[in-house]
Amino acid sequence: MMPRRSQLGLAAATVAALMLFSSVARAQTAVSSPPLDNSLNLAWLLIAGFLVMFMQLGFAMVETGFTRSKNAVNTMAMNLIIYPIGIIGFWLCGYGFMMGGVGHWPSLGMGAIDHHELSIAIGSHSYGILGFSKFALLNVSRDPASLGMFLFSLVFMDTAATIPTGAMAERWKFKAFFVYGLFMSMFLYPLYGNWVWGGGWLSQLGVNLGLGHGHLDFAGSSVVHMTGGVTALAGAYMVGPRIGKFRRDGAIGALPGHNLPMAVSGTLILAFGWFGFNCGSTLAASDPRIAIIGVNTMLSSAAGALSALLYLWHRYNKPDIAMACNGLLGGLVAITAPCAFVTPAAAVLIGTIAGLLVVWAVLELERRYRIDDPVGAIAVHGVCGIWGALALGLLADGTYGDGWNGVAGPVTGLLYGDVGQFFAQLIGVTVNVVVVFGLSMLFFKIVERTIGNRVLVEVEWSGLDALEMGSDAYPHS
Repeated sequence: MMPRRSQLGLAAATVAALMLFSSVARAQTAVSSPPLDNSLNLAWLLIAGFLVMFMQLGFAMVETGFTRSKNAVNTMAMNLIIYPIGIIGFWLCGYGFMMGGVGHWPSLGMGAIDHHELSIAIGSHSYGILGFSKFALLNVSRDPASLGMFLFSLVFMDTAATIPTGAMAERWKFKAFFVYGLFMSMFLYPLYGNWVWGGGWLSQLGVNLGLGHGHLDFAGSSVVHMTGGVTALAGAYMVGPRIGKFRRDGAIGALPGHNLPMAVSGTLILAFGWFGFNCGSTLAASDPRIAIIGVNTMLSSAAGALSALLYLWHRYNKPDIAMACNGLLGGLVAITAPCAFVTPAAAVLIGTIAGLLVVWAVLELERRYRIDDPVGAIAVHGVCGIWGALALGLLADGTYGDGWNGVAGPVTGLLYGDVGQFFAQLIGVTVNVVVVFGLSMLFFKIVERTIGNRVLVEVEWSGLDALEMGSDAYPHS
C-alpha cells in the first residue's frame, strides 16, 4: 500500500499535469482556429449564397409562368440545366479568370492566397485584364475563404447566365443553349467580373486616373444583371421573334403566358433571395451596414412594383400584375449596385424610376425595335442594371466605402460633390454595352453558322416540349 502522503502527492501531480495539458490544448486550438469574426463572416457568406441559389427556383417559375404551356418543360429545363453547366464551367476556369488575381479576403481571414492577374502597363500604371490562377480550385482547395467565395461568386454568375433563358424562351434550340451556358460561365461573365470585382482595370480607375473609387458595383447591377441583360439583347436579336409576335400589317400579337400565379410566386421567391444578394455582399455579418442594405433593398423593390402598376393602371384602367412583377424585379436590380451607399429615401427614388423604366423599355423594345422578349428580361436586368450603376454615381451619400479599391475616403456621388465617381460608373456601363454585347453577338453568330440558334418552324408551332424535349408539362388525363 502507498502511504497516504505519497497518494496525495501523486494526485496533485496528476491534476497539475492535466491542467497543463488542458492549457496547452487550448493554446493550440486558439492558434489553429480562425478568429470568431472570420468564422461568423464565413457562415454569413455561405448562408447568403444559399439564398441566392434558391433564386434559381424563382427564375424558373417567373419565366415558365410568362411563357406558353407548350413550352413549359423546355423553359424549366433551361433554368435547371444552366445550374450544373455553370457550376462545372465556373469551376474549371471561370472562377480563375474572374478572381484569380485576388490575394486575400480580409473579412474571411488574412492568410495570403496564391494569385496572379494578367496586366498591361500603360505609363506608370498597371491595368488588370484577367485573372490567371485558382483554376479548378487546385491551389485553393484547402482554403475556406477561397471556397466560400467560389460558392458565393458562382451563384451570382448563375443568375447572370439564367437571364437570357427568359428573353430567348420558346424558340431557342436546346443544344445551342447548352453551348451558351459554357461560354457564359467559363469566359464572358468572368471577363467583366474580373474588371470590376477581381481587381481589373475598371476597379483601378480611381487609383490610376483619380475617378472616384473606380467603377463600383456593390452586389451586381452591372456585373450580374446588366451582363445578363445585354447578352439577352444580343441573343433575342439573333434568334429573332416568335412566330406570330410581329405581323406584316405592323400589329403586335399577344402571346400571353400560361400561369400568372406561378410567375407571381417566382417573383416573391426572387425578392426573398435578393436579401442574400445584397446583404451578403458585405462579406461580413460583423458589418452593421447590412441593416441599411436590407432596408434599401426592400424599399426599392416596393417602389418599383408600385410605380409600374400605377402607371399602367392609370394609362389602361386595369392593374397589370405581370408588369408589377417586373417593376418589383426592376427595383431590385437597380438598387443592387448602390444599396450600401445611399439613403432609404434615395432607394425609394431609385426603385420608382426603375419601375417606370421597365414599362418604357418593354414598350420601346417591342414597338420600335421589334425585339421579342417573352419575360421582359432585357428591360428588367439590362436597362435597370444600367440605371442602378449610374444611380450609385449620382446618389452615394459619402457615409460608407472608405478604402474601397484602394482609395481613401468614403464613396460620394455626383449630387454630393464627386463628379469623378459618376464618370467611373459611366465608363463601366459603356464598357459593358460595347464588350459584352460585341462578344455575345460574335458568339451567337458562330453558333448560327454551326449548329444554329433556333428550332425548326414545325417544332416551334407544336411546342418545344413535344419535339425538342420529348415530354409534356401537362399531359392530358
